[in-house]
Amino acid sequence: MSKKPLVIYYSYEGNTKYIAESIKQAIKADLLELIPTKEMSSTGFMKYMWGGKSVVLKKKPTLKPFDVNPDDYEMIFIGTPVWVLTYAPPLRTLFSTISLNSKNIALFCCHEGGKGKTFEKMRMELDGNTILGQMDFNHPLKKQTEEQKKKAMTWAKEVMTSKT
Repeated sequence: MSKKPLVIYYSYEGNTKYIAESIKQAIKADLLELIPTKEMSSTGFMKYMWGGKSVVLKKKPTLKPFDVNPDDYEMIFIGTPVWVLTYAPPLRTLFSTISLNSKNIALFCCHEGGKGKTFEKMRMELDGNTILGQMDFNHPLKKQTEEQKKKAMTWAKEVMTSKT
């Protein structure tokens, strides 16, 4: 079991990646990016249509192989962009392909206007784990970028302190 924490995330436009990398830097974590084998290439309004359809139809995109095993970690941060008021489909794939049990977990999401029921739905998928915290970030690459980075780093350190 690794003593290092792990940050698992999916990012479509880079916002969640920015926060994940900030958390990694703050707590010296390992990083696991969820990368679909076939990513959508829609932009503008069409990306919302495609993303919404993927969420509503409960799509589970095939992901590229992981370079780390999440089961080897006791502390995991999980991040997602908010799509149709919930987590993005690559997390549905994650939750259906690996079994996370008895882990310490912290949740984060990035959005452009609201987190919706993202955390509630993630918590349902992560039953059997201890959720140590959750934090949302409003479009960190466009709004108060440095402040949101500091917020992520401070929060991650607080979560790590609370687990001991």
